[in-house]
Amino acid sequence: MAQVIMPKMGDGMTEGTILRWLKKEGDTVEIGDIIAEVETDKASVELPAEASGKLTNILAKEGDTVPVGTVIAEILGEGEQPQVTSPTEPAVAAEQPAAPGGEIAVPETGVSPTEAPARERVKASPLARRIAEEAGIDLAMVRGTGPGGRIVERDVQQFIAARQAAPRVPTAEPSPAVSPPEVAVLAGGEPLSRMRRLIAERTTLTKQTVPHFYVTMDIDMTEAMALRERLNAALPEDAPKISVNDLVTKACALALARYPQVNALYQNDRVYPSSEVHIGIMVAVPGGLLVPVLRHCERKTLRQIAVETRQLVERARSGRLASDELTGATFSISNLGMYGVDEFIAIINPPAVAILAVGAVQKQPVAMDDDTVAVRPRMKVTLSADHRALDGAVAAEFLRELKRILENPYTMIE
Repeated sequence: MAQVIMPKMGDGMTEGTILRWLKKEGDTVEIGDIIAEVETDKASVELPAEASGKLTNILAKEGDTVPVGTVIAEILGEGEQPQVTSPTEPAVAAEQPAAPGGEIAVPETGVSPTEAPARERVKASPLARRIAEEAGIDLAMVRGTGPGGRIVERDVQQFIAARQAAPRVPTAEPSPAVSPPEVAVLAGGEPLSRMRRLIAERTTLTKQTVPHFYVTMDIDMTEAMALRERLNAALPEDAPKISVNDLVTKACALALARYPQVNALYQNDRVYPSSEVHIGIMVAVPGGLLVPVLRHCERKTLRQIAVETRQLVERARSGRLASDELTGATFSISNLGMYGVDEFIAIINPPAVAILAVGAVQKQPVAMDDDTVAVRPRMKVTLSADHRALDGAVAAEFLRELKRILENPYTMIE
């Protein structure tokens, strides 16, 4: 018997919403089968079965929002009986702030904003709450069409569309005696999307609570680019090619093995160095950023890193990441080199203690040891480090090791 629980699909996740069950109660499932789709504030992800057997006792219905760790179903073997006997009560949204009142009427999709709805706690999915907050909508005004009257995304979107389409009711001219002072108002602004809002919250909190410092190093990529060209020339035409980012990922895995202090987590005033290297790869997606995690990089060849990174990026951009692919990074890489960026600094992704920012490989004139000048491909990398866990000397030693590996890249394929 195995319990299906609402997984933690991101370090900031506290609850999730069941978008739909892909398997119905009574279906036989195998380990790895996708049984449901779950929505968080950040993305929609697939939930795989972690055991084989018969899917039974589905406790969270489509549209239900439940806390992380809640049992939402069970997978039973032959002759086994359900262990959870009562359905889980879905999490309930807190009272929302009142919306600006009085200017429009709303047909069909909700009650009129001019009515005074009873102030009560409203059942809504996290995504619906976030969209409503961004649009300044009181959820008590929206009619829910989800299970048990729960408000889901489409309800809020319909309410917004109806409000925008409805004619405005002119308001009375204010009395001169009570006219507020003139205030400059910017026109044309748009509220943050749910993903941008979450990014804003997490990065603001990180910069306020984590004492960052930064170390930059310039790396000669002559040998690394030559190796990449040779390896890619030997690959089948339809095979994923090895990128600069793959070279950096492999080099980081080797350097982190020598400096586990950099491959560490900081939690509750304790530092936890790790011998397992799980690297978060920053991926730009429409409207924001996701950080899928490439696990056990210390065990992977350069070719495996190239193939698995492509697969992660494709799943991130298509919204098909599995629950365990968004958590557990011990280190992260952010690469803007493909945009021609020379160098930049990145914000640490807690609870990890460091992140590497990678710039473009660019040809530059370089003074050689014999005082001649040669044109060489160079790349700048900047390590952002948490000063609570690391000091400048360790950060510099890690970058020096990374530089040594990339400038002698055949050590990555030995």
